Amino acid sequence: MVDIATRVYNHKWKIDPIVRSLIDTDFYKLLMCQSVFRNKPDTQVTFSLINRSTHIPLANLIDEGELREQLDHIRSLSLSRGESTWLRGNTFYGKRQMFRPDFMEWFEGMRLPPYHLERKGDQYELTFEGKWHEVMLWEIPALAVLMELRSRAALDPMGKFELQVLYARAMTRVWEKIETLREVANLSIADFGTRRRHSYLWQDWCVQAMHEGLGNAFTGTSNCRIAMMRELEAIGTNAHELPMVYAALADDDAELARAPYDVLSDWHDEHEGNLRIILPDTYGTKGFLDHAPDWLAGWTGIRVDSGDPATAAQTAIDWWRARGEDPTTKRVIFSDGLDVDKIKELHAQFAGKAKISFGWGTLLTNDFRGLVPNDALAPFSLVCKAVSANGRPTVKLSDNPNKAMGPADEIARYKRVFGVGEQAAQQVIV
Repeated sequence: MVDIATRVYNHKWKIDPIVRSLIDTDFYKLLMCQSVFRNKPDTQVTFSLINRSTHIPLANLIDEGELREQLDHIRSLSLSRGESTWLRGNTFYGKRQMFRPDFMEWFEGMRLPPYHLERKGDQYELTFEGKWHEVMLWEIPALAVLMELRSRAALDPMGKFELQVLYARAMTRVWEKIETLREVANLSIADFGTRRRHSYLWQDWCVQAMHEGLGNAFTGTSNCRIAMMRELEAIGTNAHELPMVYAALADDDAELARAPYDVLSDWHDEHEGNLRIILPDTYGTKGFLDHAPDWLAGWTGIRVDSGDPATAAQTAIDWWRARGEDPTTKRVIFSDGLDVDKIKELHAQFAGKAKISFGWGTLLTNDFRGLVPNDALAPFSLVCKAVSANGRPTVKLSDNPNKAMGPADEIARYKRVFGVGEQAAQQVIV
């Protein structure tokens, strides 16, 4: 097992680049990338870094030269032979050859496109422009780099013994959470913590701890490289990015109203079973379900990622019943800002009403709250989103208005088209 504290103390660039592989990313990124490669190959998009925790002055904490060095390193990466073999030949969600030969041939020769980095006050402006299926692969590694460089800045002044004690305390915290989760009968939980992890080594440690501590209750990790290295299931389906870009491409309000369903129609043609998971909250969960075509009710489940999770889950259960489906055969995946107490609470509330799963993210792989002075390692909310498509702005409404993004006039238009009324704002934890 890696001695993380010693590696941090003796940090060497060639041993520990922040991103080590093009598959050091979330599985759903690769699934979505193949879908975009097939369905929208000529769409031009811009992705941009958005620090929702503006009290964290990233440009004051992270050296621009170090940031560029890490980003340039990522642009030098390509798939290794072993990674290509794993993607081509492994079984994902019970299906072999999930990734098509034409997509794999492109991916094997792909290098990430250029980036634009500029300091604006105490923050960085980091953007990526180009073909959607190329630019989208920047999101996860860009977030991982910013998060880990911020961690390294806080760790840099610490001595060897201080680091050992810090990581011992953090490991104890993770293990105590695992011991608490052992008490939950029929638990199903996966690691979703790549994008805002403390570091690659720490995420890898957390995944191994979950695997040992929870056994079969731990279903896998969203991180493709860790899944490959640790022989675990790669977990993931789709994200808000797809409906956001499809919606931006709509030429009128009628096309806009259809866009979230057009996305899932394309997905329906490509995937089956446990990959048919609806993410309904991009433009409001209730309105999405109220106007959803009947064929969507036959999908396997729903992922809850904003707003009050219990309300969203109950809305889904009521919708399935209204559409003649048995909710107990459906899966509800909770994935927004989870920690142990909320996992236990939601499991107790909905066990038996549906098949319940959890995607545990930042508070698994980056919970160092209160462990260093000034809480300098506390997690914060950093995202990298598609902000335009073919020159048109993207919009996300969410079930939590604090997660909404886009120009004010377009947000108002989308609310009108999708019938989104008053929403209850909730604190964005991570």
